[in-house]
Amino acid sequence: MPGFAAPPPHPSGATAPPVPPQFVPRHVAVVMDGNGRWANQRGLPRNEGHKAGEAALVEVVAGAIEMGIPYVSAYAFSTENWKRSLDEVTFLMNYTADVMERRLETFQEWGVRIRWAGRRPRLWRSVINRLEEAERTTAGNDAVTLTMCVNYGGRAEIADAAAAMAADARAGRLDPRRITEETVQRYLDEPDLPDVDLFLRSSGEQRISNFLLWQSAYAELVFQDVLWPDVDRRTLWEAVEVYARRDRRYGGAVDRVAR
Repeated sequence: MPGFAAPPPHPSGATAPPVPPQFVPRHVAVVMDGNGRWANQRGLPRNEGHKAGEAALVEVVAGAIEMGIPYVSAYAFSTENWKRSLDEVTFLMNYTADVMERRLETFQEWGVRIRWAGRRPRLWRSVINRLEEAERTTAGNDAVTLTMCVNYGGRAEIADAAAAMAADARAGRLDPRRITEETVQRYLDEPDLPDVDLFLRSSGEQRISNFLLWQSAYAELVFQDVLWPDVDRRTLWEAVEVYARRDRRYGGAVDRVAR
């Protein structure tokens, strides 16, 4: 990308597959699942898996840049993750802030724009400060937009949007009779975030776990049987190749009569 450094090549020498640009997803949503199981399989505590997963996120960002994918959203901490042990929640809060500090220089060099989606209440101020600093520092970058979804839930986002619309309607700033899907979009955490094209989940689990529900209405779902710390840019590229072979009809259909 002009003005930005290219990510270093993959150690294996692998390069992005030659997928035609019209079949490259514009927005990839990633559920980074399997950190705990990866660690437990090695006799390690769950938090060691989260540490190992940091490199996988950087790899996916590198792969997105090389593939020409402009938007990646990563599910870093959900509104339901507060149910986990105090030790794990504490680790994840500190770790999220630390990752933003450790990787900010690299992301800035690569032209990565950092955004944050999620609820402020209950989220630690130190994490909010780090995320907002990353947003400010990378605001002018345009190689890829990485949205970190921290204290995020799809239902929570829609509920918050509904509450904000109700408040504006009550104040006379919004006519309830004129609410459309475009109206709702304007009240979401990141209104300019495009719809998800490819929804990618690692670890072999096959569910969306309350992630980007509104944006993923017509996403192609790809579930890969690899634990998150073992993911690299080749994993993303394989998912893109699967996506490129899908027939996306958005509710429309035509006869294809067998002959």
